[in-house]
Amino acid sequence: MNLVNLESVSHAYGPKPLLSDISLGVEAGERIGVVGRNGGGKTTLISVIAGDIRPDSGRVTHSRGLRVGSLSQQDTLDPGATVGEIVLGELAEHEWAGDQRVREILANLIGDLDLTAKATDLSGGERRRTALAQLLIDDHDLIMLDEPTNHLDIEAIAWLARHLAGRKSALVVVTHDRWFLDAVSTRTWEVVDGRVERYEGGYAAYVLAKAERARIAQAAEERRQNLMRKEIAWLRRGPPARTSKPKFRIDAAQALIANEPPARESVELMRFAAARLGKTVYDLDDVTLHAGGPGSGPLVLDHLTWQFGPGDRIGLIGVNGSGKSTVLRLLAGTVKPDSGRLIKGKTVRLAHLSQELTELDPTRRVLESVEEIRKYLLLGKREWTASQLLERLGFKGDAQWKVIGDLSGGERRRLQLLRLLMDDPNVLLLDEPTNDLDIETLNELEDLLDGWPGTLILVSHDRYFLERVTDRCVALLGDGKLAMLPGGVDEYLERRAAGTALTARLGNGATTTTTTTRPGGAGADGASGRSGGAASGPAGADGTQGPASGGSIPGSPGQDGAAGLSAKEERELRKELNRLERQLDKLTDQEARLHAAMAEAASDYAKLGSLDAQLREINVQKDTIEAEWLEAADRLGD
Repeated sequence: MNLVNLESVSHAYGPKPLLSDISLGVEAGERIGVVGRNGGGKTTLISVIAGDIRPDSGRVTHSRGLRVGSLSQQDTLDPGATVGEIVLGELAEHEWAGDQRVREILANLIGDLDLTAKATDLSGGERRRTALAQLLIDDHDLIMLDEPTNHLDIEAIAWLARHLAGRKSALVVVTHDRWFLDAVSTRTWEVVDGRVERYEGGYAAYVLAKAERARIAQAAEERRQNLMRKEIAWLRRGPPARTSKPKFRIDAAQALIANEPPARESVELMRFAAARLGKTVYDLDDVTLHAGGPGSGPLVLDHLTWQFGPGDRIGLIGVNGSGKSTVLRLLAGTVKPDSGRLIKGKTVRLAHLSQELTELDPTRRVLESVEEIRKYLLLGKREWTASQLLERLGFKGDAQWKVIGDLSGGERRRLQLLRLLMDDPNVLLLDEPTNDLDIETLNELEDLLDGWPGTLILVSHDRYFLERVTDRCVALLGDGKLAMLPGGVDEYLERRAAGTALTARLGNGATTTTTTTRPGGAGADGASGRSGGAASGPAGADGTQGPASGGSIPGSPGQDGAAGLSAKEERELRKELNRLERQLDKLTDQEARLHAAMAEAASDYAKLGSLDAQLREINVQKDTIEAEWLEAADRLGD
């Protein structure tokens, strides 16, 4: 059953038609992701579906009694209302406190935010979370979301995707977050040139289907060109002999990827980067750093020793407020460490894209502002002009001659990115570069960065972009260390979840100073260096403080006895815990030796690859043993 029907709907702003004769419907239970260029009509489409905008022509029909919930990009919170009043309305405390679904929404979106806080005192991110919680607590037949992941960190985005996928209501969502689209969407709509092209599946299926449509269109164009050539030849020479028609035998999926090279030539890019940068890029030596300056604000780094080497492409992950931007500012030299040394390579040519838009001369034109930095840029093996690069990032034709003062926020972001790249840096620090960029522009930016040789350190909540552009991820987990994540974002989410669960099990007066606690000594993620390096102190496999070999965790059942176990079973379990901890210590020692060897072989890429393979194998073994350790500890009655 269709909840909403659009029949021959058209709508325009000024002379530009955004929707032209659109007919479509939204079925009950459908989850639709809407994609398209900025300004292409995505927000207009969902506003028409929700009934917030009356179209210029055509008809929009809602089923009887349809309950629609909408989240727009604009902030509509009552500044005088409290968070509790906005989110919970008139619900009594016993009503919402007894509802598991409401408690889950509050825990994952509101968190530690005071329910008595006034909306006028909230930050932009807190206001966004409050509005989202208000929407999700109510029951709706159809939910309309416009950029719901704005201001959410990776954990909150992952939770929101699971929550929406588990709801029975229909969903229409506009977002540039491609991972989120894949996680929630069963169908994709692309708004392009006033039309709405419909595809089955999420973002990945949409990309394949769109490429297949392009291939079919190209084949049709080739056939048309062949016929035209034959017609011209016939007109010139007379009727030719009959020939067989060309045949197209292409397996759609295989033809698209069979001869496609890797996104990046990592070894070649690293070689170029080493030639441009030498061996030293950034070395952190026993660095301590607080977010608010020496001794003030949250602790970000605690006596950390680490190396960022030539050609490293690193994604920096952490919850909001963990200090990711502070680390980038430390590397950029705009903040100083509390103690320790930051050693910067002599050949470093830095470009830092912060979350704040750098002021551009509003009277200059777009192309002029780029060409004043450089007119040509070599990316990979090809030289690009400023105009060609502008076109790739969405400034086509007359748009290159627009006055900067007339640009939107997204256009200014694109221009700022390109100006940074045109300055030919060899180190890029990017803080949320995907803000305000549409998917097509993100694809072009990824392609540009694929051919860029240098060291890249990226902070982004856009999981797809993060995994696509970087080669490895590290995390700030709240313990003052950088934790290596061989498993990427999935491993980060698992560690956060395991840390929360273990902290809950420890409970009862146990004290932990880290976000996640796992057994082990100084390991790959508590150690430091380029893909590792010299360890900065005893730490667990994720950079946290683990239990000493042969001991037990404070607050564990070993101190008070384990309920439900005989004395013999308890002794056997403790022996098992000690055995597992000794194995972890041995693996940790091997890990430390591998890190030292990798630091010495920083310029030997073949040896680095071999050492990295050994390191990954050890990490797999450690993960297995840690899982056994947690299971044994759980049996003891944590």
